[in-house]
Amino acid sequence: MTQEKFNQIYHRATERKGGELNLEQRLTIPLNNKQLTLIPDHRWLAEFTQKVFQCGIRWQVVRNKWPAFEAAFFEFDIEKMGLMPTEMWERKAQDATIIRDLKKVMTIPENANMIHRAALEYGSFSAMVADWPEQNIIGLWLYLKKQGCRLGGKTGAYSLRGLGKDTFLLTPDIEAYLRHTHIIDGGRDTLKSLHAAQNAFNDWQQQSGRSLTQISQIIAFSVGDNRV
Repeated sequence: MTQEKFNQIYHRATERKGGELNLEQRLTIPLNNKQLTLIPDHRWLAEFTQKVFQCGIRWQVVRNKWPAFEAAFFEFDIEKMGLMPTEMWERKAQDATIIRDLKKVMTIPENANMIHRAALEYGSFSAMVADWPEQNIIGLWLYLKKQGCRLGGKTGAYSLRGLGKDTFLLTPDIEAYLRHTHIIDGGRDTLKSLHAAQNAFNDWQQQSGRSLTQISQIIAFSVGDNRV
C-alpha cells in the first residue's frame, strides 16, 4: 500500500493548479488498445530514434532537425532499415542536415531489428505494445532496455508515452515524491525501485480508476515547482 491516498494527492494538485477544471484540462488521455494497434511500426522506430537523440541535448534542437531525419532515414521504413549496409549508416552519420553522432545513428538498425522480431511474433510491434498490461508496464520498459539499443532509463518510457501508451514516468518530481514517501529508497532504475513504483501506481489506479498517465501527471502537478 502507498503512504498517501490518491484523493489527497489529487486535492493538493487541484489547489496548486487553480482548481479541478484547470487541472483536468492539463491531463493527457492515453490511446486505447485499438488505437495503439493502428500505429505503423515505423513510427515506433522514429519515436525511439528521436528520444535517443534527445538524450543529453535540448529536445527542441532535435525537433528542429526532425524533418531532415525523416528524409535521411526514409521515414524509418523498417524493411529499408534492414537492407542498409554498414558503410551506408556511416555515411548517414556524417549528414550535416541531421545531428552527426555515429553511435546514436547505429541504434536505428538495432531498434529496427527489435521491432521486426516483435512483429514476427505478435503480428506487429504495435500489437505487442497494445496488449502489454499497464499493471506491469515496467516489464515493457525492461523489454525495450534488453531487446533494444539505448532504450533503458527514461528513454523507453518517454517513447511509449510519446505515442500514447499508458505509462507512468519517473520524472525528477515524481522520483522525489516517491523517495519522500519512502516508496523507493535505492537507485531509480533498480528492479526493487521499479517494482515498488509499479505497485504504488497500481494501488493508486485501483483507488482512482484513472490511467497511469494521468496519475503520473497529477502527482507531478502536486509537488515540485510547477505551480500555476
